[in-house]
Amino acid sequence: MKFTTLFFLLAIILIVNVLFAESKGTYKGRSSRPVADTIIKLDSVRDRKLLKIKKTKRATPALNGTAAENNGSNKDLSVKAITDTTVKLDTTKKNGLKPAIVPGNKFGLKPDTTQKTQKDKDGIQSEVKAVAEDSTITDNEHNILYLYGRARVTYEDFELDADYIRVDQKNHLVFARGSIDPRTHRYIGRPISKQKNDKPLSSDSLVFNYETKKGKLYNPASEQEGNFISGGQAKKLNETEVAYRNVIFSTCDLPYPDTHFGIVITRGIGEKNRIISGPAYLEIEGVPLPLAIPFGFFPKPNQRTSGFILPTFGEDQKLGFKLSNFGYYLGISDYVDLTTTATVYSKGSFEVNAMTRYLKRYKYTGNLSLSFGSHNYGLPGDPSLKDIHIDWTHSQDANANPGSTFSASVNAGTSGFFANNPAATNYNVVTAAQSSLRSSISYGKTWAGTPFNLTVGISHSQDIARKSITIELPTIAFGMSSINPFDSKDRVGEQKWYQKLTVSYNMTATNRANDVPESQLFKASTIKRLQNGFQHQIPVSLGLNVLKYFQFNSSVNYTERWYFQSINKRFERGSISSGDQLLIDTVLGFKRAGNYSLSSGLSTKLYGQINFKRGNLIAIRHVMTPSISFGYTPDFSDPSYGYYKTAVSSATIPYPYTYTKYSIFEGSVYGSPSGGKQAGLSFSLDNTIEAKVKPKSTDTSGTPRKITILQGLSFSTFYNFAADSMKLTPISFSGHTAVFNQKVNISFSGIFNPYVLSVHDSISNNTIKRYSTYINRYTWQDGKLPALNSLSISASASLNSTRAHAPGTPNVNTLQNIGAQQAQRLALVNSDPNAYVDFNVPWNISLNYSYSYNNSYNVISTSNTLMISGDVNLTQKWKIQYATTYDIKAAKLASATSFSIYRDLHCWDLSFQWVPFGYLKSYNVTLKVKSTILQDLKLSKRNDYTSNSSFYQ
Repeated sequence: MKFTTLFFLLAIILIVNVLFAESKGTYKGRSSRPVADTIIKLDSVRDRKLLKIKKTKRATPALNGTAAENNGSNKDLSVKAITDTTVKLDTTKKNGLKPAIVPGNKFGLKPDTTQKTQKDKDGIQSEVKAVAEDSTITDNEHNILYLYGRARVTYEDFELDADYIRVDQKNHLVFARGSIDPRTHRYIGRPISKQKNDKPLSSDSLVFNYETKKGKLYNPASEQEGNFISGGQAKKLNETEVAYRNVIFSTCDLPYPDTHFGIVITRGIGEKNRIISGPAYLEIEGVPLPLAIPFGFFPKPNQRTSGFILPTFGEDQKLGFKLSNFGYYLGISDYVDLTTTATVYSKGSFEVNAMTRYLKRYKYTGNLSLSFGSHNYGLPGDPSLKDIHIDWTHSQDANANPGSTFSASVNAGTSGFFANNPAATNYNVVTAAQSSLRSSISYGKTWAGTPFNLTVGISHSQDIARKSITIELPTIAFGMSSINPFDSKDRVGEQKWYQKLTVSYNMTATNRANDVPESQLFKASTIKRLQNGFQHQIPVSLGLNVLKYFQFNSSVNYTERWYFQSINKRFERGSISSGDQLLIDTVLGFKRAGNYSLSSGLSTKLYGQINFKRGNLIAIRHVMTPSISFGYTPDFSDPSYGYYKTAVSSATIPYPYTYTKYSIFEGSVYGSPSGGKQAGLSFSLDNTIEAKVKPKSTDTSGTPRKITILQGLSFSTFYNFAADSMKLTPISFSGHTAVFNQKVNISFSGIFNPYVLSVHDSISNNTIKRYSTYINRYTWQDGKLPALNSLSISASASLNSTRAHAPGTPNVNTLQNIGAQQAQRLALVNSDPNAYVDFNVPWNISLNYSYSYNNSYNVISTSNTLMISGDVNLTQKWKIQYATTYDIKAAKLASATSFSIYRDLHCWDLSFQWVPFGYLKSYNVTLKVKSTILQDLKLSKRNDYTSNSSFYQ
């Protein structure tokens, strides 16, 4: 026990002395004895030959691994072993060491030294610039510089950083190495060298002849386009060639000896774009595998390279065994590439996909994908289901062509593509269940200095369930932004009331085919379905402040429509009221329709506040914004306008006649003027509620905090004086707010019906049926409140760890400055979003709640669902993702439920996706390499969607 106490006492005294010496600057973690230039120990087995050092007369055999400059076999470098020595300086003697005292340097040694070395052809001398943060020692006798602590040497296009650098100016040699931290015992300050436009190269130690540009590196580590080389030795032969020995060629970015997998090249020559190898073998986790080659060729591209894409194997329960996604990648240029892949099944089905990406920096970027699938889900010999799909996105740089823009977003195909080709979307439940597709291509032009603008485009919308398509080609929009026609550019002072009058103009034109069956899209009959028209809108408005507290707004809106066809309805001759057949004829010819409306209104704001003298709550403020407006719209169904007609059937005894009123522009692209006169008042009321609370104790500013209790609550209705009955429209309301520090968003809306619902019974076919109708009587006349006809409530919340992004950290990774490797990763994520998992966010959860209530004539229907999705890191390398929808009313989970488990293996990814039930019931286990250039190096086990009872066997 006494011995143990004495041991710890001596240890404490020793630590205190070391710390005191460091504080005084007398201890620097290295001995004052002569120290030889050394490198760290590499590998006692693989590099045992490197550790056999030939002793020279002046070498000091101190530490393991003294090979960087003691190996005299390198005749090209002319390396001689020189012992680095720290010499005590005496200012009274002449000893060849001439230190220069620099103020502020605790060693009193000159930290920056510049030496002229040689002359070029023009007689200008190149300079070796050397600087160190700790100290610099100059040995004038041997013409050697010793740089300690974050040293840096530059010579022409050569740059070198290391913790220790020795410059032998006589032999034009630079030696660099790191050092062992005395506290952590880790090797730090490794040399990092760079020449010309090459990427930085790190190593444990190096020797470099800055005159011949030749050198030798131990345990180098470099990266180029996703390929990493580390370990062993590298010898720079000239500007373009490097000799390698026992290096690891891998896509793993961890340097040797932590590289997880790779190909060990025992001998090789590296050129600019390739490595020519001698014997090489595969190694995983430091274990050599019996997979070797006598020689090889490894590309080291600085541009896109073409090549074959290897397939993956799998099985589909309905289509049979398959070879998935094999094909060819064609790197056409630095700006365009083409990827062609195919999948074949043992039962005769197949899929083909071609995708091209293009980019012109500062101009535009985009990608185009074409897919075709042929599947036979029936019996052998049955006709196959053929599906196609096109996906095109194009975006233009905002600065490429000022004043003009072009963009495209195309997502079109046959309705059964996603259902019949689930593998094309990696069995994504959301994609397979989508109900519509939309596309748009547009070109826009604005004229600088004018209020005019033009947009031309085409669009498409597709209903997958109904298998119908609506297309518009083209659509044209020409507009003039609001101007003040009575205002003057040379006006001085405030505007007069008439100078506040604004006028604008908008013209739209289209050529549209509505609800075309998918099977008839490319037939001649589609042309006959095209409808076209023009619409002109001219709004004139005036806004004024009245009586200081009121805002007065008045507007006149005129709309003009031009059509080249109209309709005519008639009853078939001889039809009777009990079986009338209405016929519709299309009448070609130019027709116009004009309508106008007038409105004027007042609005203001009312403030109410309640103050509190106790507690943290200071006050609650309520802001109401009431508005009232009068609107007038004529009855354009009047026969005098000619926009509406009446079809009358023939009267036949004992049946009376029947009639119907219709618009001759019914079903047109821009509709028709409204029928029925409107002259009434609109009421609306908006509310916001805020609270003011005292600042937190940690808030040094002392400013009270504002908390929004209700962001908005609106009520609106309209009373039509011109209607003969039911003059008051249903009262609608809506609101939204956010609670729990804006983390939970809540929205709601609904409709109150102010009229009494009359319910009566009738007997038909010996059964009693109940009928409900609204009568022209208000509910409050019977002492009741308006009935709730519909209500919709939605709430959403997204919670995640605050450790994902540190406060104040700028997001510098934008699309404008991402690198080539990041662009490849982004393209991979866009093609397969499931390929990206963010382990930087420890946990994340998203909740979406939805409730709806509908009461139509006493027939009540409700829905109540909760959607949950998110992920959580079990450890730094394990993550679980989940997504499901729970039907609260039915008390069951929806079929769109999925679970995923991910394991980060640094250079590899292990993933498990599981859809436990539903149409896409499946599971998938995949082990793959992260590198974008080795995406086809993966092992996958999948059991695809099926209802077979042997699904989990």
